[in-house]
Amino acid sequence: MIENFESFTIETKRLILRPQQPKDYESWLAGFSGRLPSQHHYDDGFVNLDHCDRSWFEALCQRHQEEAVNDQFYILGIFQAGQHLGNIDFSTFRRGIYQWAVLGYEIHNQYWRQGFAQEAVRAALIAGFEAFQYHRIEAAINLDNHASIGLAEKVGMKKECVRRGFIYENDQWVDHLIYVALPSDLGLIEQPPPIVRG
Repeated sequence: MIENFESFTIETKRLILRPQQPKDYESWLAGFSGRLPSQHHYDDGFVNLDHCDRSWFEALCQRHQEEAVNDQFYILGIFQAGQHLGNIDFSTFRRGIYQWAVLGYEIHNQYWRQGFAQEAVRAALIAGFEAFQYHRIEAAINLDNHASIGLAEKVGMKKECVRRGFIYENDQWVDHLIYVALPSDLGLIEQPPPIVRG
């Protein structure tokens, strides 16, 4: 749905959200390398980057671009003054009469408690409706991930249900809370789906 995703940009008061590019390697590496030890059960903390050299990162950026061209997956780096703060992504679940996507978000833990996640997710939701033309954007959250639940509620997402045995994690099928946003939840106008030709 985004014709030139490589140059797509969202700007907020403090942040820039855009596709990661090969030139971002040092910033990306510094963001992950600067992570603190895991802060809770759902925080990966420090990540081993031994295999993540510049050529690996260039291939990653190319793969993200291909997935965007195919309307499968859109990943945006979150930047502030050139610093890589984290990522936010949309996975297209179903188009046609559904226009349905799944939202993911992650801020490096050394940048927590500064409001960056709330600012980035709210801006991304608006872009998801206006630029990506989704109508339903949902997030699947572990039942006891209180930080993520709080974030979803702060940006205007609504708790819809618990999906039983929804995602396979840690060698078992795990229940997840489903939080959903529609355009009207953010004060936007509901639009019919774009014409789908098949």
